Amino acid sequence: QVQLVESGGGLVQPGGSLRLSCAASGITLSTHWMGWYRQAPGKERELVASISTNGITNYADSVKGRFTISRDIAKNTVYLQMSSLKPEDTAVYYCKAVVILSTRYYWGQGTQVTVSE
Repeated sequence: QVQLVESGGGLVQPGGSLRLSCAASGITLSTHWMGWYRQAPGKERELVASISTNGITNYADSVKGRFTISRDIAKNTVYLQMSSLKPEDTAVYYCKAVVILSTRYYWGQGTQVTVSE
């Protein structure tokens, strides 16, 4: 059974930092494209950052230079380091795993990030 469990969300002031974690079980990161998405109230879910099976990363323009996606193969965990946070970064953040050469994918349950004074 595949499980993706996000953690690390919370309330932070503008300009602050948070590190989100996505602990995966039932899959191996080396065979899955991994992505971090977010969904703010009233908005569609959007891709924030991704890391391919060979470690290539991509970012949405809105987070370039502020967010960093990484992975620890041994721990089967993907991270999203977020810095210089802005109120517009407030959203529920989700982890997604996509099986390469397949249409199968899995979602985590999400973790809330709130950026406010």
